[in-house]
Amino acid sequence: MRCVILSSAAELRSPGHESGKSRVIDVDPQTLATLRAHPAELATISLTLAREDAPVLGTIDGEIRHPERFSLAFKNRLARARLELGDDAMPDIRLHDLRHTHATILLRAGVPVKVISERLGHVGPMITLTVYAHVMPAMQREAATKLAAMVYDGS
Repeated sequence: MRCVILSSAAELRSPGHESGKSRVIDVDPQTLATLRAHPAELATISLTLAREDAPVLGTIDGEIRHPERFSLAFKNRLARARLELGDDAMPDIRLHDLRHTHATILLRAGVPVKVISERLGHVGPMITLTVYAHVMPAMQREAATKLAAMVYDGS
């Protein structure tokens, strides 16, 4: 994935992605600052990594990492961290689970499904709703509680 930093957003370019399109997602100021500082930090390792077109999490040669190898490296580092910190200190998750965590947190925060769908790069909100339907029952209860509070308590 390549990342172009814009004023308040990051344009994510995924070569070989099924849609073949870039997408722009808004990011918070702290994440934006981190993304802006990242190439300078990488330049201390290799100037190749600081190229404007270098992938955000590229190889030492500035190339795109193979997704399966990147996932395996994540799994191995997580296993080492769990050994050092204890199994209870960190959940045993896959790299892809971070994407699900992102979507679930946004859903529970009341972010519109259309916005989440765009952030995830889904073709449309129906895919997002289908994949994350398991989150909806709790949200239904929360909606009922909020509605009752507004109707009966006036809050």
